[in-house]
Amino acid sequence: MTNLLTPQKLAPPGRRLRRERQTAEAAARTRQVADQLAETSGRPAAQLLQELQTTPAGLSYGLAQHRLERDGANVLTPTSAPRWYAQLAKAFWNPFILVLAVLVTVMYAQWLQVADEEPFDPKIVILGAMVLISVGLRFWQEYRSNASAAALQALVTTTTAVQRLAGNGRMPTTVEIPMDGVVRGDLVKLAAGDLVPADLRLLTAKDLMISQAALSGESLPAAKADTRFPDDGQRLTRDPVEADNLALAGTSVTSGTATGVVVATGSDTYFGSMAGALTGERPETGFDTGVKKVSMLLIRFMLVMVPVVFLINGITKGDWAEAFTFAVAVAVGLTPEMLPMVVTTNQI
Repeated sequence: MTNLLTPQKLAPPGRRLRRERQTAEAAARTRQVADQLAETSGRPAAQLLQELQTTPAGLSYGLAQHRLERDGANVLTPTSAPRWYAQLAKAFWNPFILVLAVLVTVMYAQWLQVADEEPFDPKIVILGAMVLISVGLRFWQEYRSNASAAALQALVTTTTAVQRLAGNGRMPTTVEIPMDGVVRGDLVKLAAGDLVPADLRLLTAKDLMISQAALSGESLPAAKADTRFPDDGQRLTRDPVEADNLALAGTSVTSGTATGVVVATGSDTYFGSMAGALTGERPETGFDTGVKKVSMLLIRFMLVMVPVVFLINGITKGDWAEAFTFAVAVAVGLTPEMLPMVVTTNQI
């Protein structure tokens, strides 16, 4: 039986406050987007097309390209793999690797002072090799993972049907373009099996059913239509998911056909406003937490023992230079040189 009186371990105050602030900002952003979509669902179609500076036949290729350059690609979180030197610098950010790097530097500096009298200490090479191997394994793992993810993403291309104006006669044609090329004002054609590329206000719809499980959690698809809410506001809802004439990004068409005008793209969509609160650093696993606890315990033990040994040896013998050398040797002995490499190998 779980003891409800057992105190729960809380996050550090700074991290908790930062997380609460980010959550509050994301919630405010989501409410703002929801209000804008609710107002959009209540406007007449002709007025909405005029505000979006588009036509019932769609946008021209030139205007669509201009809006794409101005507003950016239709992606939720535009991310790219970090540069190789950034990944290499991140590979050094490990408590034990930093401690080993400091010890190697100190030992090398000590040897330089007596290089004319004493031979080169092989421990410097051993510790340096441990650091380089650990960093190299971690860097290669991260670099290979990012490269594989980028290659896989390049193989997967999702398109959508968009109506554009082409030719001297400005005749509308339906073309398939990548979803990231959709802009505000585009006329999107939806059919069964299509993913909704952006937030759409429906202009025409026939037997349209849309699965909104990603937004509402409902497993059954919802019926959509091109009807506008009355101006008296009696049926006006502040939840865009419940609006009959809105098709939101992150949903999919299960049956029927429809045509809608894009009112929001990328992170400005309702789904994009919620996705901002879900993205962040990768949560720590049990393995990561255990390794961190063991690492910090060993480092704290070393930070306590090394100064004590240095003070006792210096006071009793009076030779502080030798006491410092002996303290460094103790630090090397207390530091598990193979631990970073073993942990990195287990994570591959």
